[in-house]
Amino acid sequence: MCIPNRVCRKSGGRDVIHRVPTINHRVNARIHRYDKLFMFQSFKSTTIVILKNLLTLTFLLIAFPFNLIIVLTAVLIGKFQPHSIAQSSSPKRILITGGKMTKALQLARSFHAAGHNVTLLETQKYWLTGHRFSNSVDRFYTVPNPKQDFIAFAKALLDLVQREKIDILIPVTSPVESYYYSLIKPDLPCEVFHFEVGITQLLDDKFELSEKARSLNLTVPKTIRITDPQQVLNFDFDARQYILKSIAYDSVHRLDLTKYPLESTAAMVDHLATLPMSQENPWILQEFITGQEYCTHSTVRDGELLLHCCAKSSAFQVNYEQVDHPAIQAWIATFVKALNLSGQISFDFIESATGEVYAIECNPRTHSALTMFYNHPDVAKAYLGEAIDPVPIQPLPTSKPTYWLYHEIWRQLTTRNRLNVILNGKDAIFQFSDPLPFLMVHHWQIPLLLLNNLRHLKGWVRIDFNIGKLVEPGGD
Repeated sequence: MCIPNRVCRKSGGRDVIHRVPTINHRVNARIHRYDKLFMFQSFKSTTIVILKNLLTLTFLLIAFPFNLIIVLTAVLIGKFQPHSIAQSSSPKRILITGGKMTKALQLARSFHAAGHNVTLLETQKYWLTGHRFSNSVDRFYTVPNPKQDFIAFAKALLDLVQREKIDILIPVTSPVESYYYSLIKPDLPCEVFHFEVGITQLLDDKFELSEKARSLNLTVPKTIRITDPQQVLNFDFDARQYILKSIAYDSVHRLDLTKYPLESTAAMVDHLATLPMSQENPWILQEFITGQEYCTHSTVRDGELLLHCCAKSSAFQVNYEQVDHPAIQAWIATFVKALNLSGQISFDFIESATGEVYAIECNPRTHSALTMFYNHPDVAKAYLGEAIDPVPIQPLPTSKPTYWLYHEIWRQLTTRNRLNVILNGKDAIFQFSDPLPFLMVHHWQIPLLLLNNLRHLKGWVRIDFNIGKLVEPGGD
C-alpha cells in the first residue's frame, strides 16, 4: 500500500511519487470554500442593509411634502384661534425623561396645559428627538446613557435638577433605564415619581412578580424560572402549552411566541439554541393561556389608583382604545395597595374563556396607552396627587382611539383595511395646537437615525415611531 506523497517502489524498478491530497489539503480547500461563502453572505447582508435604509429614507422623503402641508395648515389655523394660557395655583417645575417617546410628549403636553413648566430630557444618542420642538417643552437637555456611564449620568442629572430647580422628576424610561432611575432616586433633591430599587427589580422580574401576586391570592399563570435549556428539555409537560420569555427586556425575542412542547425533542433543541438563556440571563417558562390580551397603565400614590386605562393588546401594540374592565382594575388596585406603591406601573393581562384574568407581565414604568389621555384636563393633578374626581380618572368618553399614522400607512400597504382606524381615531403625535413634533419625528428624528445606521452599515428589525427609535438586535 502506497502512502500519500511518499516514494513507492513499483515493479519494473521505477520510483513513483503519488500526489494524493492530504487531510490538511482537504481542510484548506473546505476553509477556502467557507471563506467564499462567508464573503458572499456578508456582501448580501450589507447590500440588504443599504437598500433597506435607502428605500425607507426615500419613502419618508416622498411623504415629506404631504406632512409639511398638514403641519403648515395647522400652524395657519392656530394663528387665527384664541389662545388661553393655563394657570396653576401652585405651578411646578417638571422634569420628564424619555424625550424621544410619544408618552413623554403626552405628559409634557398635559403638564404644560395645566400651567406647569416642563423640561424634557433624553440620553445623548437621541439628542435629535422631534419632541424637543414641542411648544409644551420649555427646555430640553441630554445626559449620558446610565448603562454606559452611570457616574457621568448621575452627575449630569444632579446638576440639571439643581440648575433648573426641578420640583418633581417623572421618569419615562426604557426597560433598561428603569433600574438606574430607582438607583439615583435617593440622591436627588427633588421628588422622583418612581419606585425604589427593590420594588423595580421585583416588578421587572417576571418570575418574582408571579410569586408575589400568587402570595396575594391574585391570579397568574404557572411560571418556572429557566437558566439552562436542559431544564426545558427535562420539564414534565402536561396538557397545557407554555411559552418562553426573557426576564430581561429583549426587543427581538419578546415577539417569539413559540408554544411548547414542540413536535419533537430535536425541534426543541434547535429552537432553544436560538435563545440566549443562562444563569446570568434567566428566562421563564410560562403557561400559555388562550384568550384576549389587555395592556394597562396606572399612576398610583401611596397604594391608591389615581389614573388608570386599559386597552386590548397584541405583541406589537400601536393602537389603543379604552376598555372598561372592572376585574383587571380590581386586580391592579389590590396589588398596588398591598405593596403601597407610588409611581407608574403597567401590566399585561390575559382574560381566559371563563372570564378569569391573569397578569402575565408587569413593567414598572409608563405605558404608551397613556396617549389615550390626550384630551383629559386632570392628568397633571393625578400625577401630583391633587384632588381629582372621579378616582381614578380614566380616558374621557370623547377620547378617540390613538394610533401612529406611519405605522397605519405601512399596514394599509401590506395588509389593507386600516382606513377605518385612521378615520375614526387620532394620531398620537399630531395635535393642531402643537403640530411641529409630527413633522420633526418623521422627517428629522427617524431619518437621522436611519442615516446613522447607513453610515455604520447597521441593520434594524423595524421602525417604532411610537418609541422614536429603530429596533435593533441587542439595542436599547
